[in-house]
Amino acid sequence: MKNFTILIPVYNDWESLEKLLNEINFFIKDIKSCSFDCLIINDASTLPISNLKKPENISSIRIINMKENRGHARCNAFGIRYLSKKNSYDYLIVMDGDGEDRPEEIKLLVEKSLSNQNLSVVAKRIKRSEGPLFQMLYQIHKILTLIFTGKKINFGNYSCLTKKDVEILSTKPSLWSSFSGSVKKHINNYSEINSIRGLRYFGPSKMSLFKLLLHSFSIIAVFKNNVFLRTAIIIILLSFLSLEISPFLILLQILLVVFNLIIYLVSLRENEKEFIDSHKNEKDFLEITH
Repeated sequence: MKNFTILIPVYNDWESLEKLLNEINFFIKDIKSCSFDCLIINDASTLPISNLKKPENISSIRIINMKENRGHARCNAFGIRYLSKKNSYDYLIVMDGDGEDRPEEIKLLVEKSLSNQNLSVVAKRIKRSEGPLFQMLYQIHKILTLIFTGKKINFGNYSCLTKKDVEILSTKPSLWSSFSGSVKKHINNYSEINSIRGLRYFGPSKMSLFKLLLHSFSIIAVFKNNVFLRTAIIIILLSFLSLEISPFLILLQILLVVFNLIIYLVSLRENEKEFIDSHKNEKDFLEITH
């Protein structure tokens, strides 16, 4: 029997977590010869843990409480390092706890993983549910990522990782800043399922414009050497192709330099010492047994 551990970071949104666990329980009930555990990383929530109950088809639920709030990406990084030292799982499913990663797609992830047990699986986003402004910004992010890194990244956190790939990622400081960027950079081969981005269970997204930009730059910063090289090539080409120095050309070059400076500063989030010492932020844990 293969064990799938589901990693879910949470900050205050216990109502969504309760709904998600019940939906996971429903959608995994017909998956044969597999067991499912849940590992919840409580990112120093200010609201008390609700009266969670363990659904019957989930083997165990462990909530690890963190001392200080570190953010969504770093909860995932902590969880991956935590599990890399365990032998109790075969695959790790990473998903958000707000309903946007649809639990009905877990079956697709599991089937794809078991069909080729040496490959991790990512959920390729083929349709999003956010508003037009977010979708426009997301398209701009994808274009910038492709231009400056040469990488096409069309997935987020939702994925199913092999134990081998968990162990690989657990040693990469870039994971401390970006999950999807780290997967793209360090996992040589993976398969895909088509995924439709779901709607949040409760309330609007807590993702501000600043956090959205930081998220985008964090992905790009994983490939900062590519960014610096490609920017240098663009600036040289612009200089050769332009017959005369124009204010527009000067402004464009300044913007490129500023963009590279931002990418460099964001890349400092890949703090290796913080990443390695992330276990020191663990406060205690809670087992939900019934």
